[in-house]
Amino acid sequence: MTFNRRYAVAALLWMALIFWFSSQPDLPQASLAWVDLIFKKLAHAAAYGLLWWLWQRATGVGWLAFALTLLYAISDEWHQTFVPGRSGWWVDVVVDVAGALAVWRFSFRGAWGVKRET
Repeated sequence: MTFNRRYAVAALLWMALIFWFSSQPDLPQASLAWVDLIFKKLAHAAAYGLLWWLWQRATGVGWLAFALTLLYAISDEWHQTFVPGRSGWWVDVVVDVAGALAVWRFSFRGAWGVKRET
């Protein structure tokens, strides 16, 4: 296993940013509830997809990056239960994991299912 310190620091900084957003009691909302819901779920998936990618680049091991991402997603939702006006929701963990799995899948095959040359 190789370890890239630069990507590990980037992953930790990204985790700190996620923590900061999760600590905000009132995040801005779109005027339409369904737009707000879709935007937030896409943001969750993208944030944790990027987190998986950073950990994968740091460790070189996909399953380890996934485990770190999953554990952080769970801890983040638990953390939100202590923030006034926020709640931890298991559905968000599922969305986070889906984002990580999507990036993991596309890291092996491009968006069109064509295997990349290495």
